[in-house]
Amino acid sequence: MDSYRFGTVDYIVFLGVTIISIAIGLYFGFIKKTKKESPAKSHQIFASKKMDEYLMGSRNLKVFPVGMSLIASCLSAIAIIGTPSEIYYYGSQYCLTVVAIILQGVVVSYVYLPVFSALKVNSSYEYLGMRFHSVIRSIISIIFVLDVILYLPLLAYLPALALNQVSGLNIYSIEALTILVCVIYTLLGGLKAVVHTDIWQVVIMFVSVLVVTILATCYIEDGTEFFEGLKQGGRLILLNIDPSPYARHTVWSVIIGGTFFWTSLNAVNQTVVHRYMSLPSLKMARTAIAFMVIGAVFFTSVVCFLGLLIFNAYKDCDPLSAGLIMNDDQLVPLFVVNNLGHIYGMPGLFIAGVFGASLSSLSVYLNSTSLVILQDIVRGCFKMQPGERASTIVVKSSVVILGIVSFAMVFLLEKVSGILSVSISLAALAASSTFGIFTLGMLVPWANTMGAAVGGITCVLLTGWISFGSQVAAASGQLNSQRLPVSVEGCLVNATISENVWVDEENVFPLYRLSFYWINPIGVLTVVVVGSLVSLVTKPTDIKTLDTNLISPVIHRFLPKEYFKVRSHHEKDIND
Repeated sequence: MDSYRFGTVDYIVFLGVTIISIAIGLYFGFIKKTKKESPAKSHQIFASKKMDEYLMGSRNLKVFPVGMSLIASCLSAIAIIGTPSEIYYYGSQYCLTVVAIILQGVVVSYVYLPVFSALKVNSSYEYLGMRFHSVIRSIISIIFVLDVILYLPLLAYLPALALNQVSGLNIYSIEALTILVCVIYTLLGGLKAVVHTDIWQVVIMFVSVLVVTILATCYIEDGTEFFEGLKQGGRLILLNIDPSPYARHTVWSVIIGGTFFWTSLNAVNQTVVHRYMSLPSLKMARTAIAFMVIGAVFFTSVVCFLGLLIFNAYKDCDPLSAGLIMNDDQLVPLFVVNNLGHIYGMPGLFIAGVFGASLSSLSVYLNSTSLVILQDIVRGCFKMQPGERASTIVVKSSVVILGIVSFAMVFLLEKVSGILSVSISLAALAASSTFGIFTLGMLVPWANTMGAAVGGITCVLLTGWISFGSQVAAASGQLNSQRLPVSVEGCLVNATISENVWVDEENVFPLYRLSFYWINPIGVLTVVVVGSLVSLVTKPTDIKTLDTNLISPVIHRFLPKEYFKVRSHHEKDIND
């Protein structure tokens, strides 16, 4: 990695993709709209006619760009770099996550989406104020913003690390460029700029990964030998039905835990609900979700196969053991450089794909978080009603401040040991508790504010205890590594494999040994069970006074119709 550097063609490809991303954002967010406006209306701030247009695209976007944007939001640079490494070290059982992606698409479309569509919310957290209390809405909104602040630096850091390895450019300069590009077109164009730029970035992401995978596949001379090598290396695992909840990857953990995880990301998170609500109808939103599921399944399948190709390339010489890389995140860039570096522009195209994935995720979070700050915190929490000009200032100041904070947090990410794992754990806790509260509200008609609060707090305490307890146990050597064996027999340099000392885990508290896949389901079910019971013993919500649209349609059939306040014009929206 240290001996390879970008060539002229690589820089041309990489810079070309980046410049086009900015150009598309500026075109759809500023130039195209300006052309449609008369000179008398050219005084609008940052080329935004109304906040609804800037933040929601006037709720009139098309299915294709929104579908592509949804793909971009769930397939970030983390997926490109992290998934092949997961396959390389733990085997192909993870590939069954495509089943979880399909299942969550069905659940989101028919359980959660109809509620948001009927209520016509701007922010998903508005629902919590309608269903429970404004305090619940405010707390969850603030948690979301803090969650984003912890997550954004990771999105900027990974592509910067990959580009730094092949270009030698200063990593801080790369991170600054990444964040600056996102801030520019998000600031100027709003949701329309973000969504349409995502189309280009998703195309580059798909093309780069697909081309790398196809070319690497073409270099395989004997397919039988390839699969035999994977089998001997223990990487071909598809039906591990081990019932133990302690195994990292099993059929049960990947499908059940994966379904909970993906649903928590795509059902109630503001970054995706924001895009659902930018479409005119429920039918179009469901079509966009189907589009997203197809794209995510295809892309995940490709990067999983890429992981197998990487193992085939390094089955006789593990790069980490040989000192060729310093951490797992460099495995995929190393493979691209070693196997395709001789093809002009290929490394540049791949890094452009990673960079584009990061840009799309960053811009989505910046835009959605600015809406939450205005709608849920300024208006919902502080009860302020700023005018259009003041709202514009709040929203666009939020985008700039979030960009600055993200860059500052990167320094913390690098300098403070263990902050990455802590950040990811905190984000997981926020996701499971938030998803659990929404699920409680939509599926349990008698749930009340007290139940939501107690359930959410119990979830955070329980999952936090499990998550951080597991990290402490692993760091202190009390847990065995579940990584599959690697070899250094074919290395051209002296290399040794660090010996894994087997330890007896029987003395470790059982919950600390759980696979990380089970933490999200445990958190969500904790909120629902505890919240339901607390609601029953306090003062359950009188379902006769409950608005039908606050409860998921899948529950309607189980309750007498007279228990609901039926509104015919809303039912038309739900059944559209």
